Amino acid sequence: MNNSQIFKTSSNSDFLIYRLLDSFFITLSLILSANLYGLTLGKNYLLVLLVVLFSFLYFSEALNLYRSWRAGKFRHMVTHAWGILLLSFLVLLVFAFGFKLSEQLSRVTIALWFVLSVISLFSWRFAFRVYKLNRIKMGLNMRKVAIIGATQAGANIYNQIKEHDELGYDCIGFFEDREPSRYFEESYFQVAGSIEQAIEMAKKGEIDVIFLALPFKAEERIANILANLGDTTADVHIVPDFLMSNLMHARIDHVGDLDTLSVFESPYFGSRQLLKRTEDIIAAIAILVLISPVLAIVSLGVKLTSKGPVLFKQDRYGLGGEHIKVWKFRSMSVQENSCNVVQATKNDVRITKFGAFLRRTSLDELPQFINVITGDMSIVGPRPHAVSHNEEYRKKVEFYMLRHKVKPGITGWAQINGWRGETDTLDKMEKRVEFDFQYIKHWSLWFDIKIIFLTVFKGFTGKNAY
Repeated sequence: MNNSQIFKTSSNSDFLIYRLLDSFFITLSLILSANLYGLTLGKNYLLVLLVVLFSFLYFSEALNLYRSWRAGKFRHMVTHAWGILLLSFLVLLVFAFGFKLSEQLSRVTIALWFVLSVISLFSWRFAFRVYKLNRIKMGLNMRKVAIIGATQAGANIYNQIKEHDELGYDCIGFFEDREPSRYFEESYFQVAGSIEQAIEMAKKGEIDVIFLALPFKAEERIANILANLGDTTADVHIVPDFLMSNLMHARIDHVGDLDTLSVFESPYFGSRQLLKRTEDIIAAIAILVLISPVLAIVSLGVKLTSKGPVLFKQDRYGLGGEHIKVWKFRSMSVQENSCNVVQATKNDVRITKFGAFLRRTSLDELPQFINVITGDMSIVGPRPHAVSHNEEYRKKVEFYMLRHKVKPGITGWAQINGWRGETDTLDKMEKRVEFDFQYIKHWSLWFDIKIIFLTVFKGFTGKNAY
């Protein structure tokens, strides 16, 4: 049974208070640090405070810190906040070094500021959590919940309510009109009554929240239930069924006065596009500076070990299926870029000895950071395939071309999970595409950072890299 989290990001006026609390305690931590060290805060410290606060709020939005954590684990929320705080202080260090402020700042005060901020961000969240849990244990703010539909979606929402006491939900049961044989799992559900009974209970004020977990295709039935629930004060939520929950991006959009449900679209809508591009440019420039000696050594190695150019450009599909030129260090004695490119295989005679080393270690991919700077690629995304392979597999793998809703990447979720190298069977390509879809559906800046981190430790080499 799929227990994927049902509760998604939500906007809540309380989140403004959370931002203000974080900003307040970070500021208070600096003041306390200065007092403890006997330091008078001047304009330089006001400047670094603004740098940290701006960075913290920026990364908080980018990494979705202020999403609804009601159904999340407390330790994840705290470590998320700590990670963002660490990033903010790293920005401060770069800023102070770049503008030559480091000599004018007390290292002890800055270190103490960071420690007190870590403690305070944890403390107010812990105190707030204890307050909420105590109220729930006292029976305050408990809400009676009914689930309409003995379906997989109904089972999913029930499991989430049961697992997370902090929700403050008391589920009184499932309500169904169908025969038990038509339930998702007949032995799983204990039906408390009919749908009509649930509606009547809601009208009497005996139910506070109703989760409507019927299949999306039962449109007429859902509309009828909603019409009846319109005569109640209960909160009503429609739980997405298997079809809706597995869409790439099921979110409400607007065309004029008409609401639409997005199905296939890039995850980089709105400010996310700027965020992703900022991530790519900053990281690519930093990495190119760090690896410049490696680029020089590899270039020399390619030139001295085989005839031909150092770099090789091959046609690929980029964002939206547009043709791009992907840069690589030449690792073969041939430069295939025709309409029928043959994938490299184990012990391929076309691969040079030095080229084999480059491919095993993925060093041949390093010039693609130039593609990132020019905007054709991202650091993280689905790996680009040769045009001929795209044309072949788009006919064989369902929804294959949706991987081009984002820019191709140097590394990706599929690659660090072992799905890299030759795709000599259809099931290998299907698994690669499956992981690409997971990345697109769940993209976030934090997810990108995780993939980059894992790539450093296990993404450069593998048994399928040849």
